[in-house]
Amino acid sequence: MLIIDVTLRDLRGLRWGEPPEGSGLKKASCGTQMSNDDFSLIIEADKPERHYWADVWRFRELLYILAWRDIAVRYKQTVIGVLWALLRPLLTMAIFVVVFGKIAKLPSEGVPYPIFVFAAMLPWTFFSTAFSDAGNSLVGNANLISKIFFPRLIIPASSIIVAGVDFLISFVILAALMAWYGYVPGWQILLLPAFLILAMFAAFGSGLLVTALNVRYRDIRHIIPFVVQPGLYVSPVGFSTTLVPEKYRLFYFLSPMVAVIDGFRWAISGGRTAFDLTELAISLMSVSVLCVFGILYFRKTERTFADVI
Repeated sequence: MLIIDVTLRDLRGLRWGEPPEGSGLKKASCGTQMSNDDFSLIIEADKPERHYWADVWRFRELLYILAWRDIAVRYKQTVIGVLWALLRPLLTMAIFVVVFGKIAKLPSEGVPYPIFVFAAMLPWTFFSTAFSDAGNSLVGNANLISKIFFPRLIIPASSIIVAGVDFLISFVILAALMAWYGYVPGWQILLLPAFLILAMFAAFGSGLLVTALNVRYRDIRHIIPFVVQPGLYVSPVGFSTTLVPEKYRLFYFLSPMVAVIDGFRWAISGGRTAFDLTELAISLMSVSVLCVFGILYFRKTERTFADVI
């Protein structure tokens, strides 16, 4: 009995009667006769781990297409269009300025309070938007997942790009505030992209975990807003991290967005606000754990998405 074990990748471009290259088999002559008992062809799907990341790179154009589609749909048939990306953080900043700046009179470490708040509002808005959109991305693209094959990781990744576009639009408000107050940043602003990348990985890792859970447990989509909304007030957006008691700070630093927000504020203020390398180290550790665990769980459950969704 002759058994040929090949994968689908080996069969690409294979003509009948020719063995896969490197299989060690010789081409059978036309006079060779075999019964069903003598010949058995076993075809198994290629292991996704072997070529997965190469496939992600090969499907990168789909990533851009999905991101552009989401951007177009988000502002289609709206009265003010992309101005919604400006209004949401602007109105939130106004509320924080009145409540925490005027009424509570919280310190802003020598920085004008609107700049102090908006410098923190930018990364938080980016993270919350990317996390929420990524968490609902697979369920929202159920028809696409059930019809064609492609690395599913591309779908939540496209949500990060869309949130990045909103971030760039909102950055215009921060530039206008700095010009209004005559505030000139220092060399620290050059490190701003590094903190943005850290926020991207924080949203990506947590988004992968949540969106994979959301496919099987649809209750997750109702939990996401309850995570995002309190996080705005728990994170150091309207106040400085220095107000957190010393004995609780290490635990507080476990939130990856604490270091991102403090880093943004430190970079924009020219080093005037508090920023601790300890919180950066803890944040890097937290983001690394989130990304590794998120990717592993996503990859473990990915092959069942089309059946469950």
